[in-house]
This record gives sequence, structure tokens and C-alpha cells, in this order.
Amino acid sequence: MPGLKLVDIHKAFNETRAVNGVSFKVAGGEVVALLGPSGCGKSSILAIIAGLLDPDEGELYWNGLSLKNMPTHKRDFGLMFQDFALFPHMNVSDNIAFGLKMLSIPSDERNIRVGEILTLVGLPGYENRDVNTLSGGEQQRVALARSLAPQPRLLMLDEPLGSLDRNLREQLVLDLGEILRQMNQTAIYVTHDQEEAFALADRVVVLNHGSVEQIGAPQEIYNQPASKFVAKFLGLSNLVDAEAYTLDGQTYVKTPLGQFPVQEEVFGQVTLLLRPDGMRVSDLGDYVLKGRIIKRTFRGATCRAIIEVSDIPLTFDFMANTPLPNEGEHVKLAFDPQNTIQVLRKS
Repeated sequence: MPGLKLVDIHKAFNETRAVNGVSFKVAGGEVVALLGPSGCGKSSILAIIAGLLDPDEGELYWNGLSLKNMPTHKRDFGLMFQDFALFPHMNVSDNIAFGLKMLSIPSDERNIRVGEILTLVGLPGYENRDVNTLSGGEQQRVALARSLAPQPRLLMLDEPLGSLDRNLREQLVLDLGEILRQMNQTAIYVTHDQEEAFALADRVVVLNHGSVEQIGAPQEIYNQPASKFVAKFLGLSNLVDAEAYTLDGQTYVKTPLGQFPVQEEVFGQVTLLLRPDGMRVSDLGDYVLKGRIIKRTFRGATCRAIIEVSDIPLTFDFMANTPLPNEGEHVKLAFDPQNTIQVLRKS
């Protein structure tokens, strides 16, 4: 399969294991996000792919050919950083054309390419603008244009939207995804923001302490987190210890909240995730929890409530017009275990 392949990559700095047995693939034209908290190994992996760091163990391949001992400048990979790193003494056109000059592209062809790429990133006619007069969002687009202009085999983006305000990030992440797909650009996007990763990537690699926790499409990772770490990192905090057993071919879990059927075939001690959007305010149904509302938070289209059930605080999201009792009052919650309770595959 054309594209990038990492096989069992390891990298340590003194006693710190920054990358611990990481393996994943990036197919041609695919956008893959490396998602995880600070210190999880994202930037080290990017540096190894770029050739800025050598792995202690493991192999990297591009289109089936080993990248071992291949210098950075021969890999034909592009790298875009958070701080944009635009040349302040050059105008927009010269910034974008810089990489093309290094490739000895003729000036007429450079000018055409600069114009095309500026149109693509939504800045037509900006060729002669002073980069120091641009807004943060415009600078980000120029930096992206400069990275895309040489048509790299792989584009790596290291938290490129991290310095922008939230509203601008939300718009630019959508634009960025559209641009990358329009160009059929193979890309790796590094971020600690799950919303960015989910909005942009075809697949997501979730990292924790240098190791891969889960790889999958955004919907798969959100709907089926593989571990406690992934669930917590995604903001899914309703984790409950339980004991699973089978009766008449059906698996049940015994919890402090009660006893419920589950879809997974498991046995013994397990961890359950109660999805935050699986409850409705009602006392009608086969399965009903009774709790006390600790806190309510209005969030526009939704209302988030922390509800104490059997001395366990749980967080649930409801539509904003749901008639919830006041803080300190009791509430009954009906739910379908098959759609609300999930058994995590690993701790």
C-alpha cells in the first residue's frame, strides 16, 4: 500500500521513553491525526518521520522503501509548525515561493504556482502583501500555502492552529481539511485537541506515554473507546467498576448502580462506560436510576448535569429544554443498557 508505514518505533532520551513500540500506517491521500496530551510522544514521532531524530529501534517505510539513513532533505516531506515561522522581510509571494526556489523551479512557473495555491487557501491577490500586516488566520493560511507549494509527498502539521483563538480554529480546521482533500495530500496532523482531530482526520492515532492506545476512524474512537485513558481523554468520565457474569446465554454486569445486561461477552472484573447522552428524565422503563442533581451547567443547545447516583457522581448531557429539577433535588433517569452501557476492552 503506498504511503507511510511505521513499525515498532522506539526512542528514549536518557531514562525517558518518549516513543515506545509505535506502529501505524498513513495511506496515500489519507489524513491521520496523532492525538494525545503533552508529553505523549507526538512531536518525537513527527521528528523521527521527518528524519530530524533517529529511532533507537524500529523501521520506517515510504511506499515500501526503507527511510533508514535517508537524510531529511531527500525525504521530500513538508513540516508546518504552530508559530508559522514566516520570513518577516519577505512578502506573501516570496514566502510561499521560498521552497520552490530551493527546488530550482523557474520563476514563471513559481508565480503561477503561488497564485494557484493562494486561491486554494482563500487568499487570492495577496501576493504583494506584507506578512507583518496579516491577521493570525491569514498568516496561518500563508504558512500552509508555503508548506503545500512544493507538493511534498507527506505534509506534517505540528499543532498548526494552537496559537489561534477558538472561533478562528474551528473555521480553519474545516478549511484545512477541505484543502488537504482537494489536493489529495497525504498528511499527519499533530494535536492535543480531540475536536480538531475528529473534524480533520480520516483516522486518529491516540497516544499515551509514547504508546498507541487506539487507532480508528473518529466515530469509532468516540463511540467505542478502547480504554479508560481514551475515554477520559475524550471527556467520557462516567467510568464504573463492575463484575460480569453470564446467565442463560446473556452477559450481565453487577455494579453499585444496579445489575444490567450488556452486549459484550466478558467475564470477571471489568470497567463500564456510561455514555453521557444515554439518559432521559423519566421513571418509565425497565431500567431506571435515581439520583440527586449536584450541579447543572447551561451549554447552549445542551444542559450538562452532574448527578450523584449511589454516591457516585456521573455526568450526563440533556437537550437544553429538558425539564431538570433544581440542584440538590432528586431525579429519575430511564435508559436502555444496550445503548448506554459499554464495557471497555482494556484498563
